[in-house]
Amino acid sequence: MESAKANTQNSTRSREFLTKSLLAGGVAGMFSKTTVAPLDRVKILLQAHNKHYKQHGVFSGLVKIVKFENLWALYKGNGAQMVRIFPYAATQFTSYEVYKPIFGNLMSQHHFSKFLSGSAAGITAVLLTYPLDTIRARLAFQVTGEHKYSGITHTAITMFKEEGGGRALYRGFTPTVIGMIPYAGLSFYCFEGLKYCCMKHLPQWTCEPCPINSGGLVLKLSAKLLCGGFAGAIAQSFAYPFDVTRRRMQLAQVTPDKHHWGRLGMVATLVQIYKREGIAYGLYRGMSINYLRAIPMVAVSFTTYELMKQMLKLDTGIKIE
Repeated sequence: MESAKANTQNSTRSREFLTKSLLAGGVAGMFSKTTVAPLDRVKILLQAHNKHYKQHGVFSGLVKIVKFENLWALYKGNGAQMVRIFPYAATQFTSYEVYKPIFGNLMSQHHFSKFLSGSAAGITAVLLTYPLDTIRARLAFQVTGEHKYSGITHTAITMFKEEGGGRALYRGFTPTVIGMIPYAGLSFYCFEGLKYCCMKHLPQWTCEPCPINSGGLVLKLSAKLLCGGFAGAIAQSFAYPFDVTRRRMQLAQVTPDKHHWGRLGMVATLVQIYKREGIAYGLYRGMSINYLRAIPMVAVSFTTYELMKQMLKLDTGIKIE
């Protein structure tokens, strides 16, 4: 009887934790993506060589969007992004919380288990939300006066009818998954590692008391932002060429001189970018803007998630050994 009661209580606590974690992750994703939405749009235009913007840099591109279109055009595609990012971020953060003890037990709590947990969480999230990312990229790539798509539903239907069915919505999926392994893995691994170092070695400068947490400490807001920013910079450095490849594959059908790229696979697209444009102007094109967006995006994402967990009375601490 007591055993059944204990199991019921554990099950209730697990459901409550998962619900709160999903909410915290979803809100974190929405805050982080909205923060960098203008930079995201310029990044897509640069990566895919939009004819109106391919000669521009980051800041001149932002200025031209406002002049050529309008101020709200900086957020074009952000509606589709919000529809995608809430379930994506909610799934990613919650999956990480689920995978972390599993991989931790399998690897005797080795630090590398956090990398595997992050990678698995990122892949899980991508599997569930990838079509919305493709749709969002199509909407963000459009410029005023040359609109082909009128919204999320119209984009999905048009792509499905004109580009070969459901496969069109998953174009670029393989490089996304491959790129997600280092990106999500390193993001979580670096954030957790930096968080641990701050709590263990610099608590007097980076932490404040929090009785409900393991270790009785929580990172200060500034420390959360710094840890998240460094984690984002490191992760993006490794994963960026796969992000460029994914965008080229997603946008091949709306770039007249690159229609044939839509028939290429991931490796062939990667090779074509390298042969035609090289490393700096091809595989790492737009990297400067990516640092400008990735650092605040990941910083805001992890910071918001940690703050939401604190508000929802979830443990955000680390056991210091």
